[in-house]
Amino acid sequence: MSTTAPQAQPVTTPAQTALVLRVLTVATFVVILNETIMNNAIPRLMDDFAVPATSAQWLTTAFMLTMAVVIPMTGWIMQRLAVRRTFALAMGLFSLGTTAAALAPAFEVLVAARVVQATGTAVMIPLLMTTLMNLVPLADRGRTMGNLSLVIAVAPAMGPAVSGLLLRVGSWRLIFLTVLPIALVALWVGLRHLPDVGDREDSSLDLPSVVLSVIGFGGLVYGLSSIGGGTPGEGGPAPEPVVDPLVAVGLATLAVAAFAWRQRSLVRSGDPLMDLRTLRFRSFTGAFITMCIGFAALISSLILLPIHLQDGLGMTTLEAGLLLIPGGLAMGLLGPTIGRLYDRLGARPLVVPGSIGLTLSLGLLALLVPSAGPWTLLVLHVLLSLSLALLFTPLFTAGLGALPKHLYAHGSALLGSSQQVFGAAGTATSIAVLALVAGSDPTAADLARGARGAFALLTGLAAITVVTCLTVSTPPAEDEVEQTAPSQDVAAV
Repeated sequence: MSTTAPQAQPVTTPAQTALVLRVLTVATFVVILNETIMNNAIPRLMDDFAVPATSAQWLTTAFMLTMAVVIPMTGWIMQRLAVRRTFALAMGLFSLGTTAAALAPAFEVLVAARVVQATGTAVMIPLLMTTLMNLVPLADRGRTMGNLSLVIAVAPAMGPAVSGLLLRVGSWRLIFLTVLPIALVALWVGLRHLPDVGDREDSSLDLPSVVLSVIGFGGLVYGLSSIGGGTPGEGGPAPEPVVDPLVAVGLATLAVAAFAWRQRSLVRSGDPLMDLRTLRFRSFTGAFITMCIGFAALISSLILLPIHLQDGLGMTTLEAGLLLIPGGLAMGLLGPTIGRLYDRLGARPLVVPGSIGLTLSLGLLALLVPSAGPWTLLVLHVLLSLSLALLFTPLFTAGLGALPKHLYAHGSALLGSSQQVFGAAGTATSIAVLALVAGSDPTAADLARGARGAFALLTGLAAITVVTCLTVSTPPAEDEVEQTAPSQDVAAV
């Protein structure tokens, strides 16, 4: 049974709130940048360590699996440690993993170091979002979340460019040696200046829940990624499956069902690893479903478009990557504006057009991809990105805002882990449809038809969001916990 520990030091001024969010934002930017910064280094690592592509891909697959396994535990971790200790744990692990990666004498050590990095990354993102919900008053949440989404959206877009520049001037180890000082400075500043925000609860860790979450969420990401024939974020072949992907998905599905049943039973004792009572709130559930489908569409499009651009239109890897950058930048740069509009208009006037735009852009891709040139695909990808920008910030803000304060951490953990699973599921399904339609030994025209089939499937899924987003509503002001009004510094975070 959980017991409440001594209360942590409250944040009482806007300046303190701004400091907390700025430190967490810088740290989150670093760990998210790290997710994509290794993409260009895979060929160099294959040469240096004399490993095949199927082995090298484990640098990405191991990172994803770790994220899927750790994120379900972040709700319990944050309640147990509060903000300052959780931050120290996350950035300490990330810095340790980065140091080990920079010094790795063997490929196996590098993979293990990436696992340690991923553990810290998995904790930082829910920590930032939960802290924002706890500290920022309702009237300014949209603007603050929009500013943070600018950082979070731009970081993964910068990763390949930063790594490409560093690889031109030095070894792949330079990637980690560049990230490490920033991480250490963020850790030092956080330990020196962060107040211990949040209430600590001495709840016990339910080991059966941990085992079921590892098998369930980790197994789903592993199995679905293997079925998809590639790893989300990478264009190369998938690692050689250790377990048959269909068997892994089947066992993982049973484990997730058992995990959900276990969490419901643990609610009575007060110690669930992931409190699924979050799904009893209609607005959160609508935001949850819409975000998962949107994330699946985002990840799938980032796999399908490069395949078509390179194998169908004959573009180089660099050219295909450059063509997709404007969409990612547009999504990030629009974040602050979307946040301000959310504060003025609420969620529904933004998410309804966003869901319609998502469905329209995917439908146009399905219709035009066999005949469209690069510039048309660029415009459609920007439209898709702008539609997702209209969805993500309002959905996250309104969805978590619909929950009681004590469920913020669990809601954030549920959203994070489900996005990993839906990203893998979207990729697996899209690649499977593309391969089925294109057939064996496909021509460029066959691949275009396969991409059309995959985008048609995504269009059908996106149409569901037009309905689910109607259940999302802006939390009423009277539900807001009393907090000090923010200053200009808080709004500028």
